[in-house]
Order: sequence, then structure tokens, then C-alpha cells
Amino acid sequence: MFIQVVKSKLHRVTVTESNLNYIGSITIDEDLMEAANLIEGEKVQIVNNNNGERLETYVIKGARGSGRICLNGAAARKVQPGDIVIIMSYALMDFEEAKGFRPAIVFPDTATNKIP
Repeated sequence: MFIQVVKSKLHRVTVTESNLNYIGSITIDEDLMEAANLIEGEKVQIVNNNNGERLETYVIKGARGSGRICLNGAAARKVQPGDIVIIMSYALMDFEEAKGFRPAIVFPDTATNKIP
């Protein structure tokens, strides 16, 4: 049996910008991606703490050290710069493997989106 478990989580990052006229996705600072074990193109769920919106999209690599969190395309209508979001990805695992799995959970500074 396979189950879906949280693989990666950026807990409470601040949206720095939104770009409605882009094809789609979320741009994430490469430092944050590495810390949370996310890769470019990976599907993520985004939860907006300010308005309760939930959406799914895919990751685009942002400039390392920039603190950039940018919602692109239609997702830009669901967030505003300054909103606090949680970004999560999930993985399918065998039930026994999942019992011992530990996700990469990162708690960046919400003022800078930098890892303390």
C-alpha cells in the first residue's frame, strides 16, 4: 500500500511579488528550495494564511539569496505581496517506509524569507 505524506514544507514565508502576466507557477529563492528539498518543476500546494486560499502549482527557481516568493499567472489573483503562505510538497511512499520518513520542514524569517 502507498500513502501520500508531506515531503517538504516552507512554513510561513512572505510573498514578495505576484505577476499575473506570467505563464504560471511560483518562483522560490533557490536557497529556500534547497533547504526544503524542492526541485524546479515540482508540484506544490500553497496555503495563504491571510485569506485561506489554497492552490497548487509548480516551482520555478528564483535567484539565490533573494528571498523571492512570487506567485505567477492565475495564482497571482489568490495572493498579495506581504501575504504569509505555507508551501508544501507531498510524496507517495510505501506505508512502512513512510513510518520512518522525516520531511524537510523549514522555518524562514518571515521578514526576510532567509533561513535563520
